[in-house]
Amino acid sequence: MTDNPIWDVLGAVMDPEIPVISITDLGIVRDVSLARVLITPTYSGCPASHAIEQLIRNALDSNGFRDVAIETTLAPPWTTDWMTESGKAALLAYGIAPPDTARSATCPQCGSTETVEISRFGSTPCKAQWRCTACLEPFDRFKCH
Repeated sequence: MTDNPIWDVLGAVMDPEIPVISITDLGIVRDVSLARVLITPTYSGCPASHAIEQLIRNALDSNGFRDVAIETTLAPPWTTDWMTESGKAALLAYGIAPPDTARSATCPQCGSTETVEISRFGSTPCKAQWRCTACLEPFDRFKCH
């Protein structure tokens, strides 16, 4: 991040599908200047893309940045590597297992790694449905990209 005040404005814009993580912690804000905000959706068909653009526009406008353009790029494609550690911690605290490359997800309820994937499709396209065999709770796991 830089001394650009637009970063602070964007840091307060929460993802509409996961309202505990900001779009900056999610890593979809790729570049910010006084002329434009460049974003990359989590994937090209993300249903929240339009809503995110509108949230950004509203935040920019209400903070006096009406002339700042919003551009979307699909290249390079978004990756979970762009998520911040504080964003991953927010997901975990919310009950969503953050992305990692381990074969088994860590249960956000009890911390067990005795978990199984129930479905590759979770409550949103970027998450999969898992269940903990220790506490028996279902949970979402953010997919690695």
